[in-house]
Order: sequence, then structure tokens, then C-alpha cells
Amino acid sequence: MYCTVQYSVLAGLNSEAIQRMHYRHRRLSLCRPSLPTAGPGTLYVVTTKLFGLKFQGDFMDRRDFLSGSLAATARYQLASGPGVKLTTAFFADAFIPALNRLGIGPVGAFSVYLGPDTPSYYLLMPSSKLETLVTADLELAKDDVFMKAAAPFWDAPAATPPYIRIESSLLRAFPGYPKVTPPASAATKGKRIYHLRQYQSPTNMDHVRKVEMFHNGEFTIFARAGATGVFYADTLIGPNLPNLTYMLSFPDMPSLEADWEKFLADPDWKKLAADSRFNLDPPTVSSITSLVLRPLACSQV
Repeated sequence: MYCTVQYSVLAGLNSEAIQRMHYRHRRLSLCRPSLPTAGPGTLYVVTTKLFGLKFQGDFMDRRDFLSGSLAATARYQLASGPGVKLTTAFFADAFIPALNRLGIGPVGAFSVYLGPDTPSYYLLMPSSKLETLVTADLELAKDDVFMKAAAPFWDAPAATPPYIRIESSLLRAFPGYPKVTPPASAATKGKRIYHLRQYQSPTNMDHVRKVEMFHNGEFTIFARAGATGVFYADTLIGPNLPNLTYMLSFPDMPSLEADWEKFLADPDWKKLAADSRFNLDPPTVSSITSLVLRPLACSQV
């Protein structure tokens, strides 16, 4: 399996500094690329291969990586019109049932309620096996039931595609929150909304500190405030690295706003936020993306 790492080298950084930066990325992303020597201003585009050796210290054993909970996320950028209805039917009648047959699930399917680039749909596709996620398209093409149900979407004319673009990422669940956990209301298709948040960090070490912060109390503080944690995860492959993504569930918007106020007022949160390991200048998070989502009728989350 291959991923691509791109370094845009700033003027003033020597090759040794770039090698150190690259080494940190290699350790944190499970990639082992080789980096050519070049001067400032060079744009490195490195094809890397996920590898499977047992490491010492903070390196990860491949068996631990593959046995952990993983998820693919996909954002479907749509255009108002018939493509929205076609995509909704594709998810409900073809895609989600076929993913379940592959062992992927529970599958979350959401529309953007508050956020940019509407209309957009989001899919959450958890699995315990990396191979299942990365070979899903090939396996779906062998599924006659899927291919028949998916035909209106997959075979749509290029002049009238059902979507504008699809953007996908591969996530790995935090060790302290290893499984996708739908709220109880998902089982009965009850009223619920979701808060999807992504924290981008300026450096890999800042990202590590922010992940550590979650494991030092944030899970518990969110739960005490009334927010249901659906997942917390590192982004392994996707845009805007390094980043982490998490999802919370609430009954409605008033509950979301009230529970966030409880979270921010919690004495344990104030203590954690003031901890010298995490209260840095500049901060460990440089950019936050925040979306409020509503589940589609076919969502299993």
C-alpha cells in the first residue's frame, strides 16, 4: 500500500533540518520513504510504502496497527439537483448494504446541517482490517447485487455526474477510544445530530501533544458534559496533515450548545488546558474545522 508525502521546503532550511522533519513524519505516519538531497525551495514528492516491521519505543508493531480500529471517511461534494437524490438512493440501496456484506460497519451517512460547501454528504466506514478498506472498490465490483443496485449512480453520464468530487481519508482510532460508538438513539433512528471536528496542528510534535491531551482527560470531560463520543481518530492518509478528527453526538442543537458550555466550564478541563505540557505559544492546534451533521435515513450511526 502506498501513500504520497509532499514537502515544500522553505528558504533557509538546510538539508539536515529537512531530514529531521522528514524523520519525524516517517515515525508518526508509519511511512518509510527515502528523501533525496536538494536545496531550499525544492518541492519533495515522495512515494512511500506502509511497512510492517516491529519497532522499539514509540514505533508501532504492524500487528497492532492492523488489529486496531480503522475507518475510511469520504466527503461527497454534491450539486443541488437530481444528483442529491441519486446519491441518497445509492447509499441506501447499494453502497451501505454492500459494505456491510464486506464486514464494514456500522456505516454512518450524514448531510451537512451547518458548515460550508453544501450540499455535501459524509460517510464513515469503520473496519478492523486495513485490507478490507483499501480493496473495497475491487470487491464491490465482484458483487453482482451491488453492481445492479448501483448502476444508476456508477454508470451516470459524464455530462451529468451525481457528484462534483469525492475526498477520502484513512483514520486510525485513538488507543483510548478504539471503537466507533453510535449513540443509543441510532438504533431506533431517534432524533440526533453530530458535531464533526478536525484539529490541524502546526507540527507533528504539537499533534502528538494534542492527542496526549485527549488521553489525559478529554474523553471523560466530554462524557460528563453530556456529549456522546462516536469516535476519536488520527488521520493517517488525507489532506491537511497532521490532524486528528473526532465526532460527538447530541439530541439537538440546544443540547450541543449547552453541553459545550458545560465542557468549557468543567474545572478538570480548565486544569488540563492550563497544563504546561499543552498550554503552549503558539498553540498545539493551528486550525479547527467544525461541522454539524444530520444523519441520513440510511445511516447506521
